[in-house]
Amino acid sequence: MADDSNGKPTTNDNRDAKTEVEEEKENPSTESDKHDGKTEEEKRKETELEKYWRAVKENPMDFTGWTYLLQFVEQEGDEKMCGEAYDAFFQRYPYCYGYWKKYSDMFKKHGDLIKAAEVFERGLKAIPLSVDLWLHYINFQTTEFSNEEDAEAKLRKLYERAVAASGTDFRSDKLWDSFIAWEKSKERQKAVTALYDRLIKIPTQLYSHHFDNLKAHINKNHPREILDLDEFLRVRQEVVAKSHNYEEDDEAGLESAALGIDEPPGADAPPGLDPTVDDAEIKKVKAKLIESREAIFKQNENEVSKRWAFEEGIRRPYFHVKPLERAQLKNWREYMDFEINTGHHDRIVVLFERCMIACALYEDFWMKYAKYLEQQNSIEGVRNVYRRACEIHLPKKPYIHLAWAAFEERQGNYKTTQEILSRLDKNVPGLVMVAMRRISLERRQGNHEEAEGLFKEYLEKTTSNKCRTFFAIKYTRYLQKVRGDTERARQVIKEASSIDQQNERLFLQMLDVEYQAHPVDENKVMDVFQSILSSDLSIEFKVKISQRRMEFLEDFGTCIKRITEAYDEHQKLVKDMNSDKRKRLPDGGDEPAEKKVKVEVTPNGAPEPPTSVPPPPDPVYPSYPTWGSYPSYPSYHSQWPSYPPPPTYSSGYNYY
Repeated sequence: MADDSNGKPTTNDNRDAKTEVEEEKENPSTESDKHDGKTEEEKRKETELEKYWRAVKENPMDFTGWTYLLQFVEQEGDEKMCGEAYDAFFQRYPYCYGYWKKYSDMFKKHGDLIKAAEVFERGLKAIPLSVDLWLHYINFQTTEFSNEEDAEAKLRKLYERAVAASGTDFRSDKLWDSFIAWEKSKERQKAVTALYDRLIKIPTQLYSHHFDNLKAHINKNHPREILDLDEFLRVRQEVVAKSHNYEEDDEAGLESAALGIDEPPGADAPPGLDPTVDDAEIKKVKAKLIESREAIFKQNENEVSKRWAFEEGIRRPYFHVKPLERAQLKNWREYMDFEINTGHHDRIVVLFERCMIACALYEDFWMKYAKYLEQQNSIEGVRNVYRRACEIHLPKKPYIHLAWAAFEERQGNYKTTQEILSRLDKNVPGLVMVAMRRISLERRQGNHEEAEGLFKEYLEKTTSNKCRTFFAIKYTRYLQKVRGDTERARQVIKEASSIDQQNERLFLQMLDVEYQAHPVDENKVMDVFQSILSSDLSIEFKVKISQRRMEFLEDFGTCIKRITEAYDEHQKLVKDMNSDKRKRLPDGGDEPAEKKVKVEVTPNGAPEPPTSVPPPPDPVYPSYPTWGSYPSYPSYHSQWPSYPPPPTYSSGYNYY
């Protein structure tokens, strides 16, 4: 059961709790002020309560800490104290149905039945598939409100709500048995038959048990007591007509007989309405009733057999903070795929809701659910799924938040999208993909001032050179390509290169800015080449840049002298690189001949490009990640963990 859990999911977001602890250390008098005018026992209780609260505030995902807090407030029995603790607990763990009952019992113990009922209603709204919680609520209504004038009607209405919400669950047999037993206690045999007729169409675990009970119900009672008049007349007429080979009577005769109108003397009663019914005929009617329902039972049995293996694989249908085994996760995925292929929407939704209870801490299941509902054009349903996942169960999982933001943007809800991304950026700071999604959202809306403001904000607050370089390159491209401001792009990339002087990507981006300028300014490009070749970067990188410089001059150069000088400098760089490599060889010998770079000179004295090395490749600029692969870049607050690749529906497991 969920309330016996010892699982301890971890979280890295303890900033708020740390702040509170630091404040208490800075203000030691605050603790004593709280206890002024109170007895020693009251002071002790308050100290204990604060200790338990501090534990869950420091680590809100510590389920065991919450159970200790709830156990303490239950022992104390203070209504206000219990209310605060339970309300905070259910904001994170609404699927723990056992604690909803405990919360209601607390109000019941204090004699507040109205609040006790309200707690049940809240719990059933949060977890409507909980058969056990429905049964607890029904039992509560039966025992506490049975003396009210319309108690029976209210209870029947509550039963109907229960079977409508969770009656199609494969394991809802207890609820149906309770409903049927209650109707039997009220001697409403026709209602019992109607319930059985609904139940034998639903694939449940005890489907055969229910059909056996239906047959016993039919055999035990007279058909007129368990059937509506129309069905009784129809079935008996079929039986009599089959037995005596009677012709069908006209509709007027049937109506007069049903209304009890006397026929003329000597007229025979129409088949099925003869008041003198013998036992043999009753047996035939009962057999006919069972036969007609057996066809439905066989069809339902076939549906159950298709699902039985999947149901057997579900070892933990309730919520628990401990991770599920891979086999169970695989079973849930295959079960949902099977149900989706059947195309029965109501069953699909019920199965998804069941899965969300057991797999509430796995974001790929929530995303699969949302994707299915979006395919069904259920916009509000998709929004509800994302809201439950992001605001309750997975407040720190980035991919589900990004999926929600993308969905809202597709619906044109830009303000909501901004709020989702901003909240995620606050809850899990340092994720580059979130930062870029916020910037891209503003760019797509034409809010260029907001986009530039976000670029500057992230550049200022990042402490990692690698992340600063990433944002600087993105900002440079934005300024040049989107805003058409090449001069500001030069300033941004130049400032970044002055901070991270050993980053080759920055220098490549500086070249890219000048290559993309219109028209290309030869002097500016050559200045960039010169700054790279005079830097402390590796000799191998300089050789590549020198090669690119020669290509540039051949394509755009206006001075032959500058071209020949570049070739001379390139030859010297290649010699220096080869010499450096020989020094690094273990025996100090020469490299293989095929690896040496040879620069030939034409008869007229002009240098030719090297012939012993392959032709230079096209300029290769650093490839930067798309939004789906940003986690490969480190977060700019190193204390936050990196996240795994986005989950897929066919493979991989998303551990929390």
